[in-house]
Amino acid sequence: MAEDTLFSGETKNIEYKVTVPDKSEKYMKTVVAFANGSGGKIIFGIDDKTLEIVGMDADNIYKTIDAITNAISDACEPMIRPDVALQTVRDKTVIVVEIFPGAQRPYYIKSQGMAEGTYVRVSGTTRHVEGYMLKELILEGQNRYFDCEICRNLTVSDDEIGQLCKSMKETAIKNTWQESEKAKIKDVTKNVLISWGVLKEEEGKIYPTNAYALLTGQMPQQPVIQCGIFKGTNRAHFVDRREFEGSIQEQMEQAYQYVLEKINMGMTIKGMYRQDVYELPTESIREMIANAVAHRSYLDPGNIQVALFDDRLEVTSPGMLLNNVTISKMMQGYSKPRNPAIARALAYMKIIEKWGTGIPRLFEACKEYGLPKPELIDFDGDFRVNMYRRAESEFGVNGVTTQTTQTHQTTQKSEQTLSDDDKTILLLVKNNPSMSQREYAAELGWTVDRVKYYLRKMKTQNLINRVGNSHSGYWEVTAEVSMFNDSKITLKNQRSH
Repeated sequence: MAEDTLFSGETKNIEYKVTVPDKSEKYMKTVVAFANGSGGKIIFGIDDKTLEIVGMDADNIYKTIDAITNAISDACEPMIRPDVALQTVRDKTVIVVEIFPGAQRPYYIKSQGMAEGTYVRVSGTTRHVEGYMLKELILEGQNRYFDCEICRNLTVSDDEIGQLCKSMKETAIKNTWQESEKAKIKDVTKNVLISWGVLKEEEGKIYPTNAYALLTGQMPQQPVIQCGIFKGTNRAHFVDRREFEGSIQEQMEQAYQYVLEKINMGMTIKGMYRQDVYELPTESIREMIANAVAHRSYLDPGNIQVALFDDRLEVTSPGMLLNNVTISKMMQGYSKPRNPAIARALAYMKIIEKWGTGIPRLFEACKEYGLPKPELIDFDGDFRVNMYRRAESEFGVNGVTTQTTQTHQTTQKSEQTLSDDDKTILLLVKNNPSMSQREYAAELGWTVDRVKYYLRKMKTQNLINRVGNSHSGYWEVTAEVSMFNDSKITLKNQRSH
């Protein structure tokens, strides 16, 4: 462990002890908390108040190591095997006890029992686990999922199953903009819902799971999405607030539309038509809310919160990160489903994309929009994503104004900065406007999903426009493109003054 890390203070994954306590229980809480979380290190020989390195008694240090190892093995259930090492810093020797994330959760102090002896790590402190979190640890340790468990307070009929299947297909069609893709959407059946975990078959009977209850808005104490607009950059002053009820997919759509109503929106004029341009990438807004719905803990009694501040859009979902899930892994596309049945249903309805792609796409979209990097925060048992807005004096999306007051309009030219990928596909579309998305993908050696992302993005930025329907129409490049080797293109805009 690097010396600067030793002096950086206690964190979610580091705790100091000036010496080994006579009663092992005083540090055993932290041992099980680390095993129930993302792991961590206990360092003996550092004063937790002053960060002074006092070291351990060199004459008895190996005896101390044995005592620590035996105490952890004897006190914890299931058994925890720590990695214990010595480190010399400034001529003082400390003992570093590393606890790895455990797979047999929950871990607890044997003498206290599971209910009283289970602890978790929250914001650099060790806390007794709350009831809902203990249930989630138990399910995780058994490789089970809450959304796939039978909802015992609910019954279901064939007619109700049929209504859900019909509603899901209608939503999938509504969220698919290409006619040829709409035709490929298959019916949802009872057997499909069983395979997803939305329904469960036991002894020849069909039972609704928690996923079914959430997707139909019938969950006991059905969670809601809370939305709020705040003046400034903190929660001191409410401007507006709303709560959206119903099925989780309806809540998500309502929250998404609410955000679109509240963020700044500009306009461009093409011919006789006005086109709106939002200050934030709309697909990313939708993805942030959808990911919160798909990945939140439904055992946690809290609600998803969508908050709009002067400087950012903030989406907070209840539930700590699952075992082996870290922010750095998420940024690289790693995903571990907390609610696989819900995720499959939302993916079918075109509400979320493939697992693991949402966070990388969010960062890419913000970069293309010229926005600051998003922020991912794991804190106090919740997970938060911040997407930052431009300052009021900098409103605009790659040169397109977002001023909404209109008096008179003058034609002006503005420049949009393009990435290499933007230029590559824009040139291909310009030269081959009638090709299909699959043909574009084959020509570029890209996936179809990647092509779809760039076409949607450029359509939102008014660089291209679809003429005719998705089956027999063609793409029109609306920008004045003179040199694709340059980093910028020129786009005629109408601006309000």
